[in-house]
Amino acid sequence: MPARHTQRKADHLRINLEEDVSFPNLTTGFERFRFMHQALPELDLDAVSTEVSLFGKRLQAPLLISSMTGGTTEAERINLRLAEAAEAAGIAMGVGSQRVALESPHQTRSFQVRRVAPHILLFANLGAVQLNKGYSAEDCLRAVEMIQADALILHLNPLQEAVQIGGDVHWAGLAQKIEAVCRALPVPVIAKEVGWGISPRTAQLLADAGVAAIDVAGGGGTSWSQVERHRSDDPLMQRLARSFFDWGIPTAESLLLVNETLPEMILFASGGLRTGIDVAKSLALGADLAGMAAPFLHAAADSVEAVAAEIEAVATELRVAMFVSGARDLQALREPGRLVIDSP
Repeated sequence: MPARHTQRKADHLRINLEEDVSFPNLTTGFERFRFMHQALPELDLDAVSTEVSLFGKRLQAPLLISSMTGGTTEAERINLRLAEAAEAAGIAMGVGSQRVALESPHQTRSFQVRRVAPHILLFANLGAVQLNKGYSAEDCLRAVEMIQADALILHLNPLQEAVQIGGDVHWAGLAQKIEAVCRALPVPVIAKEVGWGISPRTAQLLADAGVAAIDVAGGGGTSWSQVERHRSDDPLMQRLARSFFDWGIPTAESLLLVNETLPEMILFASGGLRTGIDVAKSLALGADLAGMAAPFLHAAADSVEAVAAEIEAVATELRVAMFVSGARDLQALREPGRLVIDSP
């Protein structure tokens, strides 16, 4: 079983780096929005502040290197490159699912990035469905302590599990178990989709369970149906995965709906964000933190310097978007009239 987990990790990493795994037609929805340009912003660019505090950590920009990988030698190299760049830039990072390390302790080191990133806001990660397969709050705490994380992400991926042979498809009664974890853990628990979005109904269930934040992780970025289709050699499962290539709630729509349902909830936006302008739009729509995966993964396959350059580019795009929108800080970016719905 652990060997199968390791192979799956390696497959996911290879496929995401080598194949086109984007949604064929579904978009993030961010193209429906644009900022109202201010030709006279009455603001100096160097006065724009992108700083934010979250879970007791101060970030230089509201950016998250979203959970991606771990459990293989190549994954360790990538995680260390991501973490080193995140430390230098003062942004947050999540690791991939740590199930493989809990079941195969020799894989633990591939997730342990504190040695190069002692100060970052760091998220541990486990699949929520494992709570229906014998995992407990104690296992969740082991994942947190394993990497000295500041919080735990429980990821939700029912569609991904349903389109792979042997996937975990027993999801009944999970909300109650998530609630037990939220009550037991000494750190915040974040619930995260993996790329198909969070609905208002799911958001309310998660809020009632006591999660500290929700990452909507909407559609329009990486389609894990595509990834699983590339992994499978079974014709039925390939057809099943192909049928769901464009399934999901676009990221912008999910963010709007969840923010409307839970205006006080801390929200992360991820799923298809590619530029600092996407980040700015997500923040204006109610996100507190914006996560990106694919751009950082491709950079990390190259070098720490490539990751640092990508972070700098995104952060600069965000800062300039704020400047020419007349927003001095992130709170001002959310003011009515900054972001408008584009004409059809």
